[in-house]
Amino acid sequence: MKTYHRLTPKLALQLAAPHTWAASVCPSVFAVLYCAAAGLHLNPVQIICLPAACVLLQSAVNTLNDYADYRKGTDSEEDNVEVSDAVLVYSGIDPKHALFLGIGYLLAGVILGILASVYAGFTPILIGVVGALTVLLYSGGPMPVSYLPVGEIVSGLVMGGLIPLGTAACADNRLHPEILLWALPFIIGIGLIMMSNNGCDIEKDIAAGRHTLPVYLGRKRTRRLYHDLLLVWVFLLSMLPAALLGWAGLVSPALILTAGRKPFVWLLGSSLRPEKRIRQMKMIAAANLFGNGAYIAALAVGLIIRQIAGI
Repeated sequence: MKTYHRLTPKLALQLAAPHTWAASVCPSVFAVLYCAAAGLHLNPVQIICLPAACVLLQSAVNTLNDYADYRKGTDSEEDNVEVSDAVLVYSGIDPKHALFLGIGYLLAGVILGILASVYAGFTPILIGVVGALTVLLYSGGPMPVSYLPVGEIVSGLVMGGLIPLGTAACADNRLHPEILLWALPFIIGIGLIMMSNNGCDIEKDIAAGRHTLPVYLGRKRTRRLYHDLLLVWVFLLSMLPAALLGWAGLVSPALILTAGRKPFVWLLGSSLRPEKRIRQMKMIAAANLFGNGAYIAALAVGLIIRQIAGI
């Protein structure tokens, strides 16, 4: 009988992959600030619970995805990943414990989401149900979303679009589709995280029977589409804040040109090769943090200016 190591809090946190949390924290913080700018009231419980629920649901996705990949044998020590990014491969813990942990993250996220939504009504709960089902179907089921050529679109829309849409619905139990326009940088940035991973893993995914978008496109066309989307992302991060906030929106491109320039420049020259995977994932995570973070900072500055002006 195989002997497993204990699942420690450190390993549980590594399975949650906090270095990827910018993909849930940024759109949720943006949504809270957008609601304030648009006059949509969120109470303190919602402001705390909604971002926390999003982080827990993302942690569930990360953990369950690691469990599914390990069980299917698609993760190994030969892959170009950091030890902390392949916990089940290197730690020697029981895979079932990772499964239970992922389910625990999911249930905790659902509970917090319900707690934040119950004040509003049915609409945000329905949006939350769609998000929770996506978490389960992303890695599980007979045909996981992560194995299909729509993984980038689904991850971008659900995390970058559904989080803001659900947060706004928590304010008044109504759909606010206009927020999706302003959330486009988050949709693209998060989709590019998935594309970074799949673009570097083309050969590995072909061997595992995955039919991801980069597998269909091939590395050359994937790289071209990737770089085009990066340019669109930077354009939106520069133009949308100005359209939404006026002069305060210039904070976003200013921050990208100063503090956040390095990851974008590196990514525009990236090759999406498997041997560059670790660097690729670090840079796309940094670009999401600095790029979408600059957008959020511009929104915060705009709100401060509005408060000072008494508008």
